[in-house]
Amino acid sequence: MATTADQAALWQRLADVKPAERRALGYAFFCAAAMFTAYAILRPVRETMGITSGVRNLPALFWATFACMLIAQPIYGWLVSRYPLRRILPQIYLLFAAMLLGFYGWFFFAQDQTWIARTYFVWVSVFNLFIVAVFWSLMADVFDSEQAARLFGVIAGGISTGGLLGPALATHLTPLIGTINLLPVSAALLALSALIMSRLIGVRWPTAEAEHAPASARAVQGNAWDAFRQVLRSPYLAGISVFVLLLTSVSTVLYLEQQRIVAGAVADRDSQTVLFARIDFWVQAASLITQFFLFSRLLKWFGFTAALSAVPALLIIAFALLSATPSLAVIVGAMMARRIGEYGITRPCRDMLFTVVPREEKYKAKNLIDTFVYRGGDALSASAYAAITALAASQSQAVAAGGMGVVLCLLWLVLALWLASRFQTRAREASASRA
Repeated sequence: MATTADQAALWQRLADVKPAERRALGYAFFCAAAMFTAYAILRPVRETMGITSGVRNLPALFWATFACMLIAQPIYGWLVSRYPLRRILPQIYLLFAAMLLGFYGWFFFAQDQTWIARTYFVWVSVFNLFIVAVFWSLMADVFDSEQAARLFGVIAGGISTGGLLGPALATHLTPLIGTINLLPVSAALLALSALIMSRLIGVRWPTAEAEHAPASARAVQGNAWDAFRQVLRSPYLAGISVFVLLLTSVSTVLYLEQQRIVAGAVADRDSQTVLFARIDFWVQAASLITQFFLFSRLLKWFGFTAALSAVPALLIIAFALLSATPSLAVIVGAMMARRIGEYGITRPCRDMLFTVVPREEKYKAKNLIDTFVYRGGDALSASAYAAITALAASQSQAVAAGGMGVVLCLLWLVLALWLASRFQTRAREASASRA
């Protein structure tokens, strides 16, 4: 049996974890793992439904998702302004779990599944961003910027653990129970993550009356539309918004190329689900290694600026390769490189950017950027991709997509350098203020 000293040594190998942080970090890790397992089970189903609804319809589905985000964001802002976060954040997860069961019933009884597939694709695209955004808003409130540099890699490792378990479950369960029967499994895991989140909030802020319990004692101040005003009046938040807009635009261009190439290479729906699940598994395995063992060390060795700008620099090369050789192997490799870099490095860095903003902005502006702005980038880039590739001959569509990706990545790289500088200035000021 492991001794206390052995456990301490393990924490030290993973990250520089202090004894008082271990319990909260453990809950954060397992909450992330359960939450992302629930989504990762659904992701291969969503990709399959995207093809079922018609690859040519994907830009329209991205705009539908953006419209849903425009409706959902003020509702979320109103909820966190009105109700204590101790209650409302886990209940958001439970609400999504109930919706999943509703979809399951719809799939089970409907005859024509074309419109269900389209609706499900849009819903999952809203769902996955909201549950992740809610989780990281809480993390940015629970941990400060110094703790984030040490611990966010481990917490993100919980997401990658879920990303490993979800595709593994989808791969093994799909042949046994079918694609649609994965939905109630996901709903159960999401309910479990809501329970763990409640425990995390209880550990971090034990009583509503405690002096250091702002998140559990009261709702976030303001109203439903504060997030929009916060982004418009802050150059720093506006910069993060454009950063996310470029990130998701690059991701969407790669995603649409993936869907186009896979639709031509793999015809069977269950085979597509298994392929996407296997890609997810290996992406999350590599991301997990990066998050657990490399992220905090990369920050120490190369600094925050290099970490934030690494992925856009890498993807310039990936898009050039895609233009030269538009094959299934190349698009899968490019997607894996993008997702491993984003999950293992860019995402923790991006969430660190919010540790130096006021608390109200962590829950409102951050959620707006992570959901509404993110899906706005999807919609805009999907339409731009459709227009650019429509002008190109079928054999040169990958060349057009690759050129578009290179331009986006160059802009993304420049903005990453600027944001890193602003973040480090704010972090120094916050550290001096605490001292």
